[in-house]
Amino acid sequence: MLDTMTLTKIVGGVCGAFLVFLLGKWGAEVLYHTGGGHGGEQQAAYVIEVGGGEDTGPVETVDFATLLASADPAKGEKVFGKCRACHKIDGTDATGPHLNGVVGRAIGSVAGFGYSGSLNAIGDAWTPEHLSTFLTNPKEAAPGTTMGFKGLPKEEDRANLIAYLETLGG
Repeated sequence: MLDTMTLTKIVGGVCGAFLVFLLGKWGAEVLYHTGGGHGGEQQAAYVIEVGGGEDTGPVETVDFATLLASADPAKGEKVFGKCRACHKIDGTDATGPHLNGVVGRAIGSVAGFGYSGSLNAIGDAWTPEHLSTFLTNPKEAAPGTTMGFKGLPKEEDRANLIAYLETLGG
């Protein structure tokens, strides 16, 4: 059943496949070689140009009050999904204090909740601007806070979230 000729064909097929693999690898290295290599400096095979090189002028920035005026509370409700694990909006506290009525409320004023960090360094009340500062990076805005949330880097997300929190009332 398995004679010498069959065994020779199998070994020849395996060696032939290996040879094709090695030749393909060598051919690919020759075709796609970028000039870098052993001890040399690496360089890109091609460069992707970005922009036309022309000066587009100064970038227009929008102040937060204008951004807040055009904010969408429905989008803010979706952003609130990131807060929902630790904050409730039904008047009860969880890991963090409840957030209904937070806009305009005195900072650190929820009765019975043990605050951490230096929240008073932010201001006296949770104005939209103070909330935006805090939500950008809580650990930087209130050093020592135990709030593990990393922050919302996008201004639009912060504005939408604050607009949503304003709709919750007290």
